[in-house]
Amino acid sequence: MDERYTPRTIEAKWQKYWETSGVFKVSETPGKPKYYLLEMFPYPSGKIHMGHVRNYTIGDVVGRYKRMRGFNVLHPMGWDAFGMPAENAAISNDTHPAAWTYDNIDAMRKQLKQLGFSYDWDREIATCRPEYYRWEQWLFIKMYEKGMAYRKESFVNWCEPCQTVLANEQVEAGMCWRCGKPVRQKKLWQWFFRITDYAEDLLVHCDALPGWPDKVTTMQKNWIGKSVGAEIRFPIEDSAESVSVFTTRQDTVFGATFMCLAPEHPLVVELSRGKPEADAIDAFVDKTALQDRSARAVESYEKEGVFTGAYCINPLTGRKMPIYAANFALMEYGTGAVMSVPAHDQRDFEFARKYGLDIIVVVSPEDRELDPATMTEAYAGEGEMVNSGIFNGMSNRQALDEVAAYLEREGLGKKTVSFRLRDWGISRQRYWGTPIPMIHCPTCGILPVPEADLPIILPEDASLLDGGRSPLPTLPEFARVVCPACGNTSARRETDTMDTFVESSWYFDRYCSPRYEEGMFDRKAVDYWMPVDQYIGGVEHAILHLLYSRYFTRVLNDLGLIDCREPFTRLLTQGMVCKESTSCPEHGYLFPDQVTWEADGPRCKLCNGSVTVGRVEKMSKSKKNVIDPGTLMDQYGADTTRLFCLFAAPPERDLEWNDQGVEGGLRFLNRVWRLVLDWNPLIDGIPPYEGTPEDLDEELRDIYRKIHETIRKVTNDIEDRFHFNTAISAVMELVNAMYAVEREGASPRKAAVMRLGIESAVLLLSPMVPHFAEEIWESLGHQPSVLQAPWPSYRKNALVRNEILIVIQVNGKLRGKFSVDPEADDDAIKSMALADERVRRFIEGRPVRKVILVRNKLVNIVV
Repeated sequence: MDERYTPRTIEAKWQKYWETSGVFKVSETPGKPKYYLLEMFPYPSGKIHMGHVRNYTIGDVVGRYKRMRGFNVLHPMGWDAFGMPAENAAISNDTHPAAWTYDNIDAMRKQLKQLGFSYDWDREIATCRPEYYRWEQWLFIKMYEKGMAYRKESFVNWCEPCQTVLANEQVEAGMCWRCGKPVRQKKLWQWFFRITDYAEDLLVHCDALPGWPDKVTTMQKNWIGKSVGAEIRFPIEDSAESVSVFTTRQDTVFGATFMCLAPEHPLVVELSRGKPEADAIDAFVDKTALQDRSARAVESYEKEGVFTGAYCINPLTGRKMPIYAANFALMEYGTGAVMSVPAHDQRDFEFARKYGLDIIVVVSPEDRELDPATMTEAYAGEGEMVNSGIFNGMSNRQALDEVAAYLEREGLGKKTVSFRLRDWGISRQRYWGTPIPMIHCPTCGILPVPEADLPIILPEDASLLDGGRSPLPTLPEFARVVCPACGNTSARRETDTMDTFVESSWYFDRYCSPRYEEGMFDRKAVDYWMPVDQYIGGVEHAILHLLYSRYFTRVLNDLGLIDCREPFTRLLTQGMVCKESTSCPEHGYLFPDQVTWEADGPRCKLCNGSVTVGRVEKMSKSKKNVIDPGTLMDQYGADTTRLFCLFAAPPERDLEWNDQGVEGGLRFLNRVWRLVLDWNPLIDGIPPYEGTPEDLDEELRDIYRKIHETIRKVTNDIEDRFHFNTAISAVMELVNAMYAVEREGASPRKAAVMRLGIESAVLLLSPMVPHFAEEIWESLGHQPSVLQAPWPSYRKNALVRNEILIVIQVNGKLRGKFSVDPEADDDAIKSMALADERVRRFIEGRPVRKVILVRNKLVNIVV
């Protein structure tokens, strides 16, 4: 064992051993308990960041721990490699998305290996490879044949500079998340998956995910957004058409005085056509098309609308109701039409006041009378039905069911359920994505590509057009195709590509058999490994990625391809890595290495100006408050980097970067190294102590007990909570205790106890600092790897103390301590506490009202 701990040499040595020995390669082993561990795979941006390091270190600790506990652990890694970021980066760097992506994969793979992660690299996948997306295309065809995939014309968020559709989540304050330019509404033909067919099932099973954080299942429930209410049909005046409305307040239908349609609603332009209002409607539709149409943004807008020139009829009152296009009505909610009841909905109230529309009270509160002429806001509470015909005098809560039933009996509507969730639009007008395997034939219409022709390969030699536009529609060799049904040579291939969320919705299944060529995956392999036992990733993916993965798993199950219906048994959403930002007036935000910390405060190395220290927030390139993992590994080594990420905070909480914390981690490893170095000659050839605590003197019995207490603590912290910070702290305490043991003239029994302590500490640390642990394990005479060693177990009889420490409180404040036999009864412990001289001074003759005993911990005397 070298005198000094040299991370670079040690880490290179053991990384080479792990790679050449294939120790992390696994296969299906019937009869052996499996454990499928997965971290969300990264987008290959070129360099890993500290968020990656933290996420993958957490997963690696779990994987190594489970392996030592006897599990057959599947721990794969791959690349979420398609998507718009690669295109934009390629444009910025004057290169091709394919070259950019593959170069980045090579660079990031090297960095991940330098961190010593226990991945089975034989299972590596990249979603941009034809052997992967071939099966995505195959599944698309199967879904199309089952009616699960369809094409329709719809309004979408459109970014002109990026020339693509954006999901609502990719629109930030009306701007594209990627290029920062305004987004507008545009009507396009799009491909959709019928995720709404699974809305109820996805919602119900949110409560059957006990291994998921409550905040995530709540976010999923809210996104699915189930509402129970009624669908009501309002006939359009002088037309056979009607406007269908979904409402959860059918009790207020008698108070509906006007109708509002979303500007994107197909009836808006149709109703105004040929009327004087047509120009105003067109202008309004164009205006709102340039606005952020997310529910959150619309909520903050001033309520605006334009009369369409048309009227509909209230089916219960016969009232003639003007139809408006309104900016607060959304196609994403209900039917895109709002039955407006201004007396009982604040948005409707503001709109009615602005445009001089009637307000009719139909729910009257018990404590006051509402006058439409003097109302200053809508009344949305409960009350008695008024101005509501046969329902007058009824409570509005009761009227919800009664009105719905009446509508059904009279053929005017029906009870129904609506979901906020909408079908998943997967079309993207971008190049770097999976081609949609469909053909457009002038004769036959739309039909799927024959399975024998799969995969439809994305031409990786194609160049992006001006503005990043997709070249696929302009490439004859790609776009032109002979119709497989009728032979028409004028058929054209679909040139939209799939949303990259499609690739990440089933990659965990492909990992089970990534080289399988007869289908999406080997059924035996996927039945053995799935579902994923532990999934780890950022909370930013709590809605879409996780929801789509759950949806895809149900689709695969219904198609008879897999047995499970939920993909992830347990979910851990780790916190962010945060650091304060720094900036100077001349150079703006500064990287950490551009700041020097002087006695009079931080200064900019570029201009020697004073530096402003900002708040602690998520590390980001834009704020330059980033730490380069590569630099960190060069300076401290991978194990110190890993140790800090684990020790600084519990995994579910944000980690605040601290340079002193990294230094502290290195000092601790050096401390362990020196402990082993000092004791190695004394314990060489002596096996770990296997006797009973009764055979040890007091000093060794304390160490022996501390060893087993630490094993229990670390095991429970990892197994139950993934609280690696407290697990590491427990090992630190054990190391401190072992440092206090005198080496001079150590007896064989002392050496045996110390070997047990050192080996236990190394085994407990091995999932966290694997290279370090491997080197020490080898120096202790073990071959070939600490990974082959079982996880240590604790002995209950070793945990028994001869005496326990009892804390004494008076009115909740610490006033004394005493030791007592563990077998002492409660009355004896209370008497000893009351007799303590220090405690009696605080009682000072006051009557004792109560004596509270917390067994083996404290006595609280209430006076």
